[in-house]
Amino acid sequence: MQTAPIPNNEEQRLEAVHKLAILDTGPEERFDKLTREAVEKLQVPMSMVSILDSNREWFKSCVGFKSLTNLHKEETEGDRSVSFCGHALLAKEIFIIEDTLQDERFKDNPLVIGYPFIRFYAGIALHEYGTNHAIGVFCIKDTKPRVLSLVEMDIILDLAKRAEKELNSTQKS
Repeated sequence: MQTAPIPNNEEQRLEAVHKLAILDTGPEERFDKLTREAVEKLQVPMSMVSILDSNREWFKSCVGFKSLTNLHKEETEGDRSVSFCGHALLAKEIFIIEDTLQDERFKDNPLVIGYPFIRFYAGIALHEYGTNHAIGVFCIKDTKPRVLSLVEMDIILDLAKRAEKELNSTQKS
């Protein structure tokens, strides 16, 4: 497994993350609406708005990724080193893994070989407007391999753009 890379500008990126003052805040309908829309329109079991902190991937909104200890409770964070979003954070465009078992970076990832058995991933980096640092990712995940159509790519790109706008509307001066 290839661990999620750390950007060269990590210190400045983390400053941008903390400037938004969004980490560890409660659920908000404006973000949950976007992840639910992704699940419905793209027919995937999971969608998230993730913020990448120094060692964790924190979910501002999460649909479909349940805790193993309490299957009625959504997860709120994961280990950044094994996160798919940690890789997508550095991508200049949409980051897609059509079949995780066929990708050397992910085929032995704990999230692939164990719960939630991710087989497909697509994510788009979200940026803080002031610095343009990547702060998080809007993503979808599936338990089976798939190929996105151009229409589906347009849907996820639109949802990511809307999530980025919402994240930046919370910024404190």
